[in-house]
Amino acid sequence: MQTVLTYFTLFFSGMFLTAQTSLTVTITDLDSNDGTLMIALYDSGENFLGKRYKGVMESIAENKVTVTFNDIPAGDYAISTFHDENDNGVFDMSLGMFPKEDYVTSNYAKGFFGPPSWEDAKFTLKESPVAITLKMNN
Repeated sequence: MQTVLTYFTLFFSGMFLTAQTSLTVTITDLDSNDGTLMIALYDSGENFLGKRYKGVMESIAENKVTVTFNDIPAGDYAISTFHDENDNGVFDMSLGMFPKEDYVTSNYAKGFFGPPSWEDAKFTLKESPVAITLKMNN
C-alpha cells in the first residue's frame, strides 16, 4: 500500500511541475544615463501593457541596462520597456497618445495610432535560458 501511495504522490506532483528558465534582457543605445529604465515582462495578451508578470526599474550605466528574470515557466511572453528620463515613475505622453520618452518592445513591435499588439510583441520561452538584446532607438 505504501508503494502505491508513493507512486500516486510522484505522479500527481509531476503534473504540477513545469519547466522553468531564465530570461536575460539587455537594452542598449539609450540617449543618456539620466533617470531609470523600466523593464516589464508580460505573460498574456490580456495583461499586455497593463498588469505585468514581472518588472524592474534599473539604473542606467554606459547607456545600457541588463536584467535577468529567473524562474520563468515556459510559455509566451512579451517585453515592454521605457526610459523614464525624468525619473517620475510614469511613461510620459504628449496629448495623451504620443510618447515623450523612448521605449521599445520585444520584436520591435510598434503600434499604428496606438500601442503595439501582443501578437506582434510576443515570443516563446522554452526550457533553455534565453538572452534578448533590444536597441532603444532602433
